[in-house]
Amino acid sequence: MTVFIYAALIFLVIRFSVTVFNFLSNPKLPRSVKHYDYKVSILIPARDEAENILGLLQSIKEQDYLNYEVVVLDDNSSDDTFELVEKFSKQHPKFKIVKGKELPKGWLGKNFACHQLSKLATGNYLLFLDADEEIKRGFINSLIFRTENGGLSLLSIFTNQVMQSIGEKLTVPLMHFILLNLLPLRLVRVSNNPAFSAASGQCMFFKASNYHDFQWHQKVKNKVVEDVEIMKLVKQQGFKTEALLANDLIYCRMYKSLGESINGFSKNILAGFGSNIIILLIYQLLVIAWPVILILNFDLSLLALPLTLVILSRLMISFLSGQNVLLNLVLHPLQMLFFLLISLISIKKHLFKNGTWKGRLIRQI
Repeated sequence: MTVFIYAALIFLVIRFSVTVFNFLSNPKLPRSVKHYDYKVSILIPARDEAENILGLLQSIKEQDYLNYEVVVLDDNSSDDTFELVEKFSKQHPKFKIVKGKELPKGWLGKNFACHQLSKLATGNYLLFLDADEEIKRGFINSLIFRTENGGLSLLSIFTNQVMQSIGEKLTVPLMHFILLNLLPLRLVRVSNNPAFSAASGQCMFFKASNYHDFQWHQKVKNKVVEDVEIMKLVKQQGFKTEALLANDLIYCRMYKSLGESINGFSKNILAGFGSNIIILLIYQLLVIAWPVILILNFDLSLLALPLTLVILSRLMISFLSGQNVLLNLVLHPLQMLFFLLISLISIKKHLFKNGTWKGRLIRQI
Protein backbone atom coordinates (compact mmCIF):
# COMPACT_ATOMS: atom_id res chain seq x y z
CA MET A 1 0.00 0.00 0.00
CA THR A 2 2.87 2.37 0.81
CA VAL A 3 4.39 1.77 -2.62
CA PHE A 4 1.09 2.63 -4.28
CA ILE A 5 0.71 5.84 -2.24
CA TYR A 6 4.17 7.04 -3.18
CA ALA A 7 3.62 6.12 -6.84
CA ALA A 8 0.44 8.20 -6.79
CA LEU A 9 2.30 11.12 -5.20
CA ILE A 10 5.04 10.95 -7.84
CA PHE A 11 2.40 10.93 -10.56
CA LEU A 12 0.73 13.92 -8.93
CA VAL A 13 4.03 15.84 -8.85
CA ILE A 14 4.55 15.08 -12.56
CA ARG A 15 1.05 16.28 -13.41
CA PHE A 16 1.54 19.38 -11.28
CA SER A 17 4.77 20.14 -13.16
CA VAL A 18 2.90 19.86 -16.47
CA THR A 19 0.25 22.25 -15.17
CA VAL A 20 2.89 24.76 -14.05
CA PHE A 21 4.52 24.57 -17.49
CA ASN A 22 1.18 25.22 -19.19
CA PHE A 23 0.41 28.08 -16.82
CA LEU A 24 3.75 29.79 -17.37
CA SER A 25 3.81 29.22 -21.14
CA ASN A 26 0.20 30.49 -21.44
CA PRO A 27 -0.78 28.57 -24.61
CA LYS A 28 -3.59 30.85 -25.79
CA LEU A 29 -4.47 32.01 -29.29
CA PRO A 30 -2.89 35.47 -29.59
CA ARG A 31 -5.17 38.23 -30.80
CA SER A 32 -4.10 39.80 -34.07
CA VAL A 33 -4.62 43.41 -35.16
CA LYS A 34 -3.56 42.52 -38.69
CA HIS A 35 -6.36 41.95 -41.19
CA TYR A 36 -6.22 39.37 -43.97
CA ASP A 37 -8.17 38.79 -47.17
CA TYR A 38 -7.72 35.05 -47.75
CA LYS A 39 -10.97 33.27 -48.49
CA VAL A 40 -12.02 31.16 -45.51
CA SER A 41 -14.52 28.32 -45.88
CA ILE A 42 -16.42 27.89 -42.61
CA LEU A 43 -17.72 24.33 -42.59
CA ILE A 44 -20.40 23.20 -40.14
CA PRO A 45 -21.68 19.63 -39.79
CA ALA A 46 -25.16 19.70 -38.24
CA ARG A 47 -27.40 16.88 -37.04
CA ASP A 48 -30.45 17.89 -35.01
CA GLU A 49 -28.99 21.31 -34.18
CA ALA A 50 -32.10 23.49 -34.56
CA GLU A 51 -31.72 24.66 -30.97
CA ASN A 52 -28.15 25.87 -31.43
CA ILE A 53 -27.15 26.67 -34.97
CA LEU A 54 -28.71 30.09 -35.51
CA GLY A 55 -26.60 31.46 -32.65
CA LEU A 56 -23.44 30.35 -34.47
CA LEU A 57 -24.57 31.68 -37.85
CA GLN A 58 -25.47 35.05 -36.35
CA SER A 59 -22.08 35.28 -34.61
CA ILE A 60 -20.33 34.56 -37.92
CA LYS A 61 -22.35 37.25 -39.67
CA GLU A 62 -21.41 39.78 -36.98
CA GLN A 63 -17.67 39.10 -36.95
CA ASP A 64 -15.21 41.46 -38.65
CA TYR A 65 -13.86 39.20 -41.40
CA LEU A 66 -15.17 39.83 -44.91
CA ASN A 67 -13.91 37.16 -47.31
CA TYR A 68 -15.63 33.96 -46.25
CA GLU A 69 -18.25 31.39 -47.19
CA VAL A 70 -20.32 29.30 -44.80
CA VAL A 71 -21.44 25.80 -45.77
CA VAL A 72 -23.69 23.85 -43.41
CA LEU A 73 -24.27 20.16 -44.04
CA ASP A 74 -27.52 18.81 -42.68
CA ASP A 75 -26.66 15.26 -41.61
CA ASN A 76 -30.12 13.66 -41.85
CA SER A 77 -31.60 15.73 -39.03
CA SER A 78 -34.94 14.75 -37.53
CA ASP A 79 -35.70 18.35 -36.46
CA ASP A 80 -36.01 21.52 -38.55
CA THR A 81 -32.27 22.28 -38.76
CA PHE A 82 -32.40 22.39 -42.57
CA GLU A 83 -35.38 24.72 -42.75
CA LEU A 84 -33.95 27.18 -40.22
CA VAL A 85 -30.57 27.42 -41.95
CA GLU A 86 -32.17 27.57 -45.40
CA LYS A 87 -34.28 30.54 -44.30
CA PHE A 88 -31.22 32.26 -42.80
CA SER A 89 -29.20 31.61 -45.99
CA LYS A 90 -31.83 33.21 -48.22
CA GLN A 91 -31.30 36.44 -46.29
CA HIS A 92 -27.49 36.18 -46.23
CA PRO A 93 -25.88 35.05 -49.51
CA LYS A 94 -22.53 33.99 -48.00
CA PHE A 95 -24.35 31.16 -46.21
CA LYS A 96 -25.76 27.97 -47.69
CA ILE A 97 -26.94 24.56 -46.53
CA VAL A 98 -26.80 21.21 -48.31
CA LYS A 99 -28.29 17.83 -47.55
CA GLY A 100 -25.77 15.19 -46.54
CA LYS A 101 -25.59 11.78 -48.16
CA GLU A 102 -26.50 8.56 -46.39
CA LEU A 103 -23.76 7.37 -44.06
CA PRO A 104 -21.62 4.72 -45.83
CA LYS A 105 -20.43 1.59 -44.09
CA GLY A 106 -17.13 2.10 -42.28
CA TRP A 107 -17.64 5.80 -41.55
CA LEU A 108 -18.66 7.64 -38.39
CA GLY A 109 -21.23 10.37 -38.93
CA LYS A 110 -19.28 13.54 -38.13
CA ASN A 111 -16.20 12.37 -40.02
CA PHE A 112 -18.25 11.71 -43.17
CA ALA A 113 -20.06 15.04 -42.82
CA CYS A 114 -16.73 16.91 -42.60
CA HIS A 115 -15.39 14.97 -45.58
CA GLN A 116 -18.42 15.99 -47.66
CA LEU A 117 -18.06 19.60 -46.55
CA SER A 118 -14.42 19.71 -47.62
CA LYS A 119 -15.47 18.76 -51.16
CA LEU A 120 -17.73 21.82 -51.31
CA ALA A 121 -15.20 24.31 -49.94
CA THR A 122 -13.50 26.86 -52.19
CA GLY A 123 -11.46 28.81 -49.63
CA ASN A 124 -7.73 29.11 -48.98
CA TYR A 125 -8.44 27.93 -45.44
CA LEU A 126 -10.94 25.45 -44.06
CA LEU A 127 -12.47 26.18 -40.65
CA PHE A 128 -14.49 23.29 -39.23
CA LEU A 129 -16.82 24.37 -36.41
CA ASP A 130 -19.45 22.55 -34.37
CA ALA A 131 -22.99 23.92 -34.53
CA ASP A 132 -23.19 24.69 -30.80
CA GLU A 133 -20.49 27.38 -30.84
CA GLU A 134 -20.26 31.15 -31.18
CA ILE A 135 -17.28 33.13 -32.41
CA LYS A 136 -16.16 36.64 -31.47
CA ARG A 137 -14.79 39.50 -33.54
CA GLY A 138 -11.12 39.05 -34.38
CA PHE A 139 -11.26 35.26 -34.24
CA ILE A 140 -10.68 34.51 -37.94
CA ASN A 141 -7.90 37.07 -38.34
CA SER A 142 -6.21 35.63 -35.25
CA LEU A 143 -6.42 32.09 -36.69
CA ILE A 144 -4.87 33.17 -39.97
CA PHE A 145 -2.16 35.23 -38.26
CA ARG A 146 -1.10 32.29 -36.09
CA THR A 147 -1.20 29.84 -39.00
CA GLU A 148 0.73 32.11 -41.36
CA ASN A 149 3.24 33.12 -38.70
CA GLY A 150 3.94 29.53 -37.69
CA GLY A 151 3.77 27.92 -41.13
CA LEU A 152 1.05 25.62 -39.81
CA SER A 153 -0.98 23.09 -41.73
CA LEU A 154 -3.41 22.59 -38.83
CA LEU A 155 -4.35 24.79 -35.88
CA SER A 156 -6.88 23.48 -33.37
CA ILE A 157 -8.52 25.59 -30.68
CA PHE A 158 -9.91 24.41 -27.34
CA THR A 159 -12.96 26.62 -26.93
CA ASN A 160 -14.07 28.45 -23.82
CA GLN A 161 -16.85 26.33 -22.33
CA VAL A 162 -20.23 27.79 -21.38
CA MET A 163 -21.75 25.98 -18.40
CA GLN A 164 -25.14 26.82 -16.92
CA SER A 165 -26.61 23.74 -15.24
CA ILE A 166 -25.01 22.06 -12.22
CA GLY A 167 -24.64 18.90 -14.32
CA GLU A 168 -22.42 20.76 -16.78
CA LYS A 169 -20.35 22.27 -13.98
CA LEU A 170 -19.75 18.80 -12.53
CA THR A 171 -18.46 17.34 -15.80
CA VAL A 172 -17.42 19.81 -18.51
CA PRO A 173 -14.39 21.23 -16.59
CA LEU A 174 -12.89 17.74 -16.71
CA MET A 175 -11.93 18.34 -20.35
CA HIS A 176 -9.49 21.14 -19.59
CA PHE A 177 -8.41 19.49 -16.33
CA ILE A 178 -7.26 16.32 -18.09
CA LEU A 179 -5.68 18.22 -21.00
CA LEU A 180 -3.69 20.79 -19.03
CA ASN A 181 -2.76 18.31 -16.29
CA LEU A 182 -1.27 15.74 -18.65
CA LEU A 183 0.12 17.44 -21.75
CA PRO A 184 2.48 20.42 -22.08
CA LEU A 185 0.37 22.04 -24.80
CA ARG A 186 3.26 23.97 -26.35
CA LEU A 187 4.89 20.64 -27.29
CA VAL A 188 2.18 20.05 -29.89
CA ARG A 189 3.93 22.70 -31.95
CA VAL A 190 7.52 22.41 -30.72
CA SER A 191 7.89 18.62 -30.90
CA ASN A 192 7.65 16.56 -34.07
CA ASN A 193 6.72 13.51 -31.99
CA PRO A 194 3.09 12.49 -32.75
CA ALA A 195 2.79 11.36 -29.12
CA PHE A 196 2.54 15.05 -28.24
CA SER A 197 -0.76 15.55 -30.00
CA ALA A 198 -3.91 17.25 -28.82
CA ALA A 199 -6.82 18.72 -30.73
CA SER A 200 -10.43 19.74 -30.38
CA GLY A 201 -12.88 18.79 -33.11
CA GLN A 202 -14.92 21.82 -32.06
CA CYS A 203 -12.47 24.01 -33.97
CA MET A 204 -10.07 22.71 -36.61
CA PHE A 205 -8.39 25.23 -38.95
CA PHE A 206 -6.60 23.76 -41.97
CA LYS A 207 -4.54 25.15 -44.79
CA ALA A 208 -6.84 24.12 -47.64
CA SER A 209 -4.19 22.94 -50.11
CA ASN A 210 -2.72 20.60 -47.52
CA TYR A 211 -6.14 19.26 -46.52
CA HIS A 212 -7.17 18.57 -50.11
CA ASP A 213 -3.88 16.78 -50.79
CA PHE A 214 -4.30 14.39 -47.85
CA GLN A 215 -8.07 14.23 -47.18
CA TRP A 216 -7.55 14.04 -43.43
CA HIS A 217 -11.10 13.14 -42.41
CA GLN A 218 -11.16 10.28 -44.88
CA LYS A 219 -8.02 8.86 -43.29
CA VAL A 220 -9.73 8.72 -39.87
CA LYS A 221 -13.19 7.85 -41.13
CA ASN A 222 -13.95 5.31 -38.37
CA LYS A 223 -12.19 7.02 -35.43
CA VAL A 224 -14.20 8.35 -32.49
CA VAL A 225 -11.49 10.81 -31.42
CA GLU A 226 -10.90 11.93 -34.99
CA ASP A 227 -9.45 15.30 -34.00
CA VAL A 228 -6.44 13.88 -32.15
CA GLU A 229 -5.94 11.18 -34.80
CA ILE A 230 -5.83 13.84 -37.52
CA MET A 231 -3.33 15.87 -35.49
CA LYS A 232 -1.11 12.78 -35.21
CA LEU A 233 -1.33 12.07 -38.93
CA VAL A 234 -0.49 15.64 -39.90
CA LYS A 235 2.57 15.54 -37.65
CA GLN A 236 3.60 12.14 -38.97
CA GLN A 237 3.65 13.58 -42.46
CA GLY A 238 6.11 16.22 -41.27
CA PHE A 239 3.78 19.22 -41.26
CA LYS A 240 3.62 21.82 -38.51
CA THR A 241 0.66 21.86 -36.15
CA GLU A 242 -0.48 23.65 -33.03
CA ALA A 243 -3.22 23.42 -30.40
CA LEU A 244 -4.12 26.44 -28.30
CA LEU A 245 -6.70 27.70 -25.83
CA ALA A 246 -9.41 30.01 -27.14
CA ASN A 247 -8.53 33.21 -25.26
CA ASP A 248 -12.24 34.21 -25.18
CA LEU A 249 -12.48 34.27 -28.99
CA ILE A 250 -14.75 31.25 -29.41
CA TYR A 251 -17.31 29.76 -27.01
CA CYS A 252 -19.20 26.48 -26.90
CA ARG A 253 -21.96 25.05 -24.77
CA MET A 254 -21.34 21.37 -25.33
CA TYR A 255 -24.13 19.91 -23.23
CA LYS A 256 -27.16 21.20 -21.39
CA SER A 257 -27.61 18.63 -18.61
CA LEU A 258 -25.82 16.04 -16.53
CA GLY A 259 -27.25 13.23 -18.64
CA GLU A 260 -26.06 14.80 -21.89
CA SER A 261 -22.60 15.37 -20.41
CA ILE A 262 -22.20 11.80 -19.18
CA ASN A 263 -23.40 10.37 -22.50
CA GLY A 264 -21.21 12.72 -24.50
CA PHE A 265 -17.98 12.30 -22.56
CA SER A 266 -18.40 8.53 -22.14
CA LYS A 267 -18.58 8.33 -25.93
CA ASN A 268 -14.91 9.16 -26.29
CA ILE A 269 -13.06 9.22 -22.94
CA LEU A 270 -11.69 5.70 -23.41
CA ALA A 271 -10.71 6.47 -27.00
CA GLY A 272 -8.82 9.45 -25.64
CA PHE A 273 -6.67 6.99 -23.68
CA GLY A 274 -5.93 5.00 -26.83
CA SER A 275 -8.90 2.64 -26.19
CA ASN A 276 -6.69 0.98 -23.58
CA ILE A 277 -8.83 -0.01 -20.60
CA ILE A 278 -5.82 -0.84 -18.41
CA ILE A 279 -4.22 2.58 -18.92
CA LEU A 280 -7.48 4.36 -18.12
CA LEU A 281 -8.00 2.29 -14.97
CA ILE A 282 -4.42 2.88 -13.80
CA TYR A 283 -4.92 6.59 -14.35
CA GLN A 284 -8.11 6.50 -12.31
CA LEU A 285 -6.36 4.55 -9.57
CA LEU A 286 -3.48 7.01 -9.37
CA VAL A 287 -5.64 10.13 -9.55
CA ILE A 288 -8.73 9.21 -7.53
CA ALA A 289 -8.09 6.18 -5.32
CA TRP A 290 -5.16 7.40 -3.21
CA PRO A 291 -6.96 10.15 -1.21
CA VAL A 292 -9.79 7.72 -0.43
CA ILE A 293 -7.27 5.17 0.83
CA LEU A 294 -5.50 7.74 3.01
CA ILE A 295 -8.77 8.96 4.53
CA LEU A 296 -10.02 5.43 5.20
CA ASN A 297 -6.73 4.61 6.92
CA PHE A 298 -6.85 7.86 8.91
CA ASP A 299 -3.42 8.78 7.56
CA LEU A 300 -4.20 12.46 7.10
CA SER A 301 -0.60 13.54 7.63
CA LEU A 302 0.23 12.61 4.04
CA LEU A 303 -2.62 14.68 2.61
CA ALA A 304 -1.13 18.16 3.11
CA LEU A 305 1.27 18.13 0.14
CA PRO A 306 -1.05 16.44 -2.40
CA LEU A 307 -3.98 18.64 -1.41
CA THR A 308 -1.83 21.73 -1.89
CA LEU A 309 -0.74 20.55 -5.34
CA VAL A 310 -4.32 19.70 -6.35
CA ILE A 311 -5.59 23.11 -5.20
CA LEU A 312 -2.82 24.96 -7.02
CA SER A 313 -3.42 22.87 -10.15
CA ARG A 314 -7.13 23.66 -10.16
CA LEU A 315 -6.37 27.36 -9.68
CA MET A 316 -4.02 27.46 -12.66
CA ILE A 317 -6.17 25.31 -14.97
CA SER A 318 -9.34 27.22 -14.16
CA PHE A 319 -7.60 30.51 -14.84
CA LEU A 320 -6.16 29.30 -18.16
CA SER A 321 -9.50 27.92 -19.36
CA GLY A 322 -11.54 30.93 -18.27
CA GLN A 323 -13.58 28.95 -15.74
CA ASN A 324 -14.85 29.78 -12.26
CA VAL A 325 -11.86 29.11 -9.98
CA LEU A 326 -13.71 28.91 -6.67
CA LEU A 327 -16.49 26.73 -8.08
CA ASN A 328 -14.00 24.22 -9.53
CA LEU A 329 -12.21 24.02 -6.17
CA VAL A 330 -15.45 23.36 -4.30
CA LEU A 331 -16.73 20.85 -6.84
CA HIS A 332 -13.39 19.07 -7.39
CA PRO A 333 -14.20 15.92 -5.33
CA LEU A 334 -17.56 15.50 -7.08
CA GLN A 335 -15.99 16.18 -10.48
CA MET A 336 -13.49 13.40 -9.83
CA LEU A 337 -16.29 10.99 -8.88
CA PHE A 338 -18.13 11.81 -12.10
CA PHE A 339 -14.87 11.35 -14.00
CA LEU A 340 -14.69 7.83 -12.57
CA LEU A 341 -18.33 7.17 -13.42
CA ILE A 342 -17.88 8.43 -16.99
CA SER A 343 -14.79 6.25 -17.39
CA LEU A 344 -16.61 3.13 -16.23
CA ILE A 345 -19.56 3.85 -18.56
CA SER A 346 -17.12 4.41 -21.43
CA ILE A 347 -15.47 1.05 -20.73
CA LYS A 348 -18.88 -0.63 -20.63
CA LYS A 349 -19.88 0.90 -23.96
CA HIS A 350 -16.59 -0.24 -25.47
CA LEU A 351 -16.91 -3.81 -24.21
CA PHE A 352 -20.55 -4.23 -25.19
CA LYS A 353 -20.30 -2.17 -28.41
CA ASN A 354 -23.48 -0.26 -27.55
CA GLY A 355 -22.30 3.34 -27.58
CA THR A 356 -24.62 5.71 -29.43
CA TRP A 357 -24.57 9.37 -30.39
CA LYS A 358 -27.50 11.27 -31.91
CA GLY A 359 -29.31 8.06 -32.70
CA ARG A 360 -26.40 6.26 -34.33
CA LEU A 361 -24.43 3.30 -33.04
CA ILE A 362 -20.75 4.15 -32.60
CA ARG A 363 -18.40 1.48 -33.82
CA GLN A 364 -14.71 1.68 -34.59
CA ILE A 365 -13.54 -0.76 -37.25
